[in-house]
Amino acid sequence: MAVKLKKLKDQVIVITGASSGIGLCTAESAAKQGAKVVLAARSGETLADVVDRIDGSGGEAMAVMCDVADRKQVDRLAQETVERFGRFDTWVNNAGLAILGRADEVSEQDARRVFDINFWGLVNGSLAALPQLKSHGGALINVGSEVSEASFPLLGMYVASKHAVKGFTDSLRIEIQHMDKAPVSITLIQPTAVDTPFDEHARNYMDKEPNLPSPMIDPQQVADAILTAATKVKRAIKVGAMAKVNTMVSKTFPGMAERVASGKAKELQRDEPPREPAGTLYAPGESGRTHGDHPDA
Repeated sequence: MAVKLKKLKDQVIVITGASSGIGLCTAESAAKQGAKVVLAARSGETLADVVDRIDGSGGEAMAVMCDVADRKQVDRLAQETVERFGRFDTWVNNAGLAILGRADEVSEQDARRVFDINFWGLVNGSLAALPQLKSHGGALINVGSEVSEASFPLLGMYVASKHAVKGFTDSLRIEIQHMDKAPVSITLIQPTAVDTPFDEHARNYMDKEPNLPSPMIDPQQVADAILTAATKVKRAIKVGAMAKVNTMVSKTFPGMAERVASGKAKELQRDEPPREPAGTLYAPGESGRTHGDHPDA
């Protein structure tokens, strides 16, 4: 069965991790282009503010508080969306968090929490969305990273979770698109470093405030890629020149890539003490910002 995706103005789009960064930017962009948007995150106050802003600008939005690590909450997200709008056409699994610290120092509890959000949260979203998408057609969009195919120091658990995201997404695509011939487009989005509050939200084991390596791209570039995948069948989209370069070098010259990456560890630290080491790994944040506060952005 051929996959036919609707124009954005005719879509209902569900976005997890929609209270900041890439998710928030995507939600606002989709609403501006006429889509009805469902914003999901743990940050209730921020979601309410964003919905008011979208509705006040002539759009239509709904907020659902949801911890993607809890399958029941994700199923409820899908159910409430269908109850409100009758369907959804695109589901974006974007929610994600990181740990900044050496892989051999991260606690098992924290490491499992990262996987519960980044990997199992994406699995939960995919499985909750597929019955509707297989029945009516649409797009399932999973946000991975350039480190789905490359590696970086001090982000070991995040890197591992994004490798898992790619493996799951690629296998799911084979089963749903190619074996079942279902009318579902399954896309992996792989951005390079993005100027969002990603590092501010991370659980920080370091003795300095986290940072992101430059060059960073604007979150709007990732939002544009996600919304492209909502309307055009794409297998995967690497966003930012460095995403293409880093994955190519990692595959072709892995030893050299590892040596280069080891020298970039210092770029993940600012010259100041940690602000909020706990980050938002267990408790939601309410920053409501699309962009970070990076000095080199």
